[in-house]
Formats: sequence, structure tokens, C-alpha cells
Amino acid sequence: MKTFIVDLDKCNGCYGCQLACKDETVGNDWMPYSKPQPKTGQFWLRMTEKVHGTVPKVRVEYRPEMCRHCDNAPCIAAAPDSVYKRDDGLVIIDPEKAAGNKALVDVCPYNAIYWNEDLNIPQKCTGCAHLVDEGKLPHCVEACATGALRFGEEEDFAAEIAESEGNYVIGEEKPRVHYLHPFKLFLAGEVWDPDADLIIEGASITIEDENGSKQETQTDGFGDFWFWHIGAGRYIMTIEADGFKTITREIDLQESTNLDDFPMEKM
Repeated sequence: MKTFIVDLDKCNGCYGCQLACKDETVGNDWMPYSKPQPKTGQFWLRMTEKVHGTVPKVRVEYRPEMCRHCDNAPCIAAAPDSVYKRDDGLVIIDPEKAAGNKALVDVCPYNAIYWNEDLNIPQKCTGCAHLVDEGKLPHCVEACATGALRFGEEEDFAAEIAESEGNYVIGEEKPRVHYLHPFKLFLAGEVWDPDADLIIEGASITIEDENGSKQETQTDGFGDFWFWHIGAGRYIMTIEADGFKTITREIDLQESTNLDDFPMEKM
């Protein structure tokens, strides 16, 4: 069975995959799997962006989104006569049998199905089934410059699939597109000595969540500290540096946050 692996740590938001999808499907008839994707209005693979933090500590999260080719696909349940799963795991909407079934657009929890008004059919990513049949990679995977997108046999990705369990999964669909290293949230700030008017490098920063789990980092050469890929919730943060009084703060983290600067008082 085939599967996609999407490593979000490697995705730099170049949009190469989205462009490759358009290049492969706009104006091209790949029957029996798909009729041409329109030039506008559809993105069988779309790049989503989310801006985290506040100036000057801002990061952008990029995530390629496509049909998840679910094992328990709601589209198959809704239209078993016109949507099917191939032996290799790719889910296909039959362009002829699904004609006129606009309701299919609304059954996908991942918003991956589009309606082609001109052709009167629902459409989505096919996993480039026509290329897979020739032993080739889906065009989005082939075009990915950073290796963020991969495609192959499920058993070859077993460890990474286990690591990805639950990431961006909405229900019981059992997607065959697996996301590694979800961005989640970050917490950042700066530590400095107001008497010397200098940043403090090497200060120890610890955060402890409500379950008592701790993470620790140190300020860098700019006095900055960062905690990456952490979940929402309440944290107790402790800042320690030699020769300075300890700072403790309670933080309710709901979105990625720049805590600004922390002036430390000498002992």
C-alpha cells in the first residue's frame, strides 16, 4: 500500500508542490482517473500558511494539504458506486460515475474535494495515479526541492508513520498522508541586564507544564530564548542566571507568543 510522508520541518513554503500539481493536471485529461483541473478555483494540493508570534519574533508555518486517501474515506461511504480505493491505497473519484454529485464536496472533513461547474463533476487529488501506474512518483513529490514530500510503500515508512500518529487527523478516517513534526506553538523572549545595558547570554530558561513535564533552554548570543513545537496550556517559566535574582512567571499559552524582554536584577 502506498503512502505520503510530509516532513514539516523540511518544508520551506516554496509552493513548488502546488505549482507542480497545477502543471500536471490543468488542461490535462488523465482518464479514467481525472479530467482537467480548472486554472482557477481549485487546488488539489494547496499550501497553507499560518503566521506565529509578534514582531520581532515571527515565524510562518507551512503545510501542504491534499486528499488524505483515507482508509475509512467518507467520500467512499457517501458514494460507493462512484468513489473507490485502488489496491495501492489511492482514492479515486470516477469522473464519469460521479457526474452531478455535488454533495461529495461537503463530505470531506479536510476540504480536499472541489466542484467543477463547467464539467459538472467533483474533483480532487488522485495521487497522480496515472504516473504511479508507470512506476513514477506523484509530480508534487518529484518537484519537492527539500525532501519534505515523499511517497512510497507503507512498510518502508513504518517508523515515521508511527511518529506521525494523530497529527492533523480530524476523526476516524485513517489518512494515508502522514505529517511529521507539526509546528504547534512557540514561546520566546529576551533576557538582559539593565544596569550594564547588555543582553545576558547563557541564562537558563525552564518551562513546566501542568503535568510537571519540564523543558529547558538557554539564551543565545542575542539574549533570545525559544521553545519550539509546544502545546497550548499553562506553564510556569523560570529564568536563572549567575549573579542575578531568579524570575518566575505563570504563562497561559494559547497562541505562539513573544514575551518581549526580561530585565534581570543583580543579587
